[in-house]
Amino acid sequence: MPLRQDKGAPISPAVETPLRGVRSNIVQSIRAFRVPELQDAAQTLGQHFLYANLANAQTKQEVLDLIGQQFMLSAHVGKNFDALYDGITDPLHKSGLQPGFIVVLEHIPAHARFDKEAREQLLDIFRDASDFWGDRKIPFRCFYSFL
Repeated sequence: MPLRQDKGAPISPAVETPLRGVRSNIVQSIRAFRVPELQDAAQTLGQHFLYANLANAQTKQEVLDLIGQQFMLSAHVGKNFDALYDGITDPLHKSGLQPGFIVVLEHIPAHARFDKEAREQLLDIFRDASDFWGDRKIPFRCFYSFL
């Protein structure tokens, strides 16, 4: 028998399985999850899927630019971490009820030009966004990997 979402619509156990046991508002390493499975889960759950491959980024500015471009956010998002936070919270909230988000940040740079502090600041933006959406009872799951 298929699993059911909160609204009672049947969902495929094969797609739901990767998110079973994953809190609805969290930022965590992608670990055993695969991007296509997460994308399928977002589609099945009717949630937004935001994906950024950061393998070609070297600096904070390049990371911000790639996220802004690949998430299709406004151009001001690439200016700084605060603008990124604003781009993934307030305007989306003001645009109407949101179904939830599954976010993937793949291949975050891990080298001297994008050091541990920069990586933590980036992840903190997504942790804060997760809290923002969690306060509004909207799922926001962010998965990341380092290059």
